[in-house]
Amino acid sequence: GAGLQHPAGQNPKLLPWEGRVGVAVPLAFCSVGASTYLVPPCPRLYLSLVLGNVNVTLLSKQAKFAYKDEYEKFKLYLTIILILISFTCRFLLNSRVTDAAFNFLLVWYYCTLTIREMTAASQYRIKGWWVFHHYVSTFLSGVMLTWPDGLMYQKFRNQFLSFSMYQSFVQFLQYYYQSGCLYRLRALGERHTMDLTVEGFQSWMWRGLTFLLPFLFFGHFWQLFNALTLFNLARDPECKEWQVLMCGFPFLLLFLGNFFTTLRVVHQKFHSQRRGSKKE
Repeated sequence: GAGLQHPAGQNPKLLPWEGRVGVAVPLAFCSVGASTYLVPPCPRLYLSLVLGNVNVTLLSKQAKFAYKDEYEKFKLYLTIILILISFTCRFLLNSRVTDAAFNFLLVWYYCTLTIREMTAASQYRIKGWWVFHHYVSTFLSGVMLTWPDGLMYQKFRNQFLSFSMYQSFVQFLQYYYQSGCLYRLRALGERHTMDLTVEGFQSWMWRGLTFLLPFLFFGHFWQLFNALTLFNLARDPECKEWQVLMCGFPFLLLFLGNFFTTLRVVHQKFHSQRRGSKKE
């Protein structure tokens, strides 16, 4: 009745409920539909650039598959672009500006991969070294971006661009053949529907993708060669840039992580095959 009316136009007895409704209504509004953003409007442009044209909450199965498809396409397209730009920098243009643009693209690419993987890690089968690998690669690309032009940079430049070109080519081979292999294994019910392509070698690739192993191991040892080259440059009396050592350590870490992770998978597969043959 009128006796319950608060002077400010509110009912004191209803204040607790009004507070709850005040919280519930915006949340309910935010969750309308199978796909919504629980973020303010301003960051949506950034999220769309980083996460692609899909929804953040991934409430429905359809949204999860859309995210997965977007993630795979992003890796494939960016890998092709990186091949073209690294080829251009290596053979057509010798400019620190274009080199910086290439390294900036690498930083953005690996940052985007890590953000997408952080978003999807709980819903997709992304784990282990291959996630940490992208953090190391982001750091390495960032240091390369800050490395000023000079004698040490020019001594390492062509080797780095050649390596980048080869690495992108191998990644293209991996994404292309892994996608086909995963599609086939999913159809046979032998792989999870949310498995994603990776930059390394995993146990499920043993059937059909072992031809990639020589390419992978060659790339791993090239990373070691890069690390040793940089450590050697750091000993040069003319070396004044801190970036030389700061690039050498990530390359060494990438070699160790990639090489021993791949080697472990190969060893486990050989071991399991030997046990299987003994049982027969």
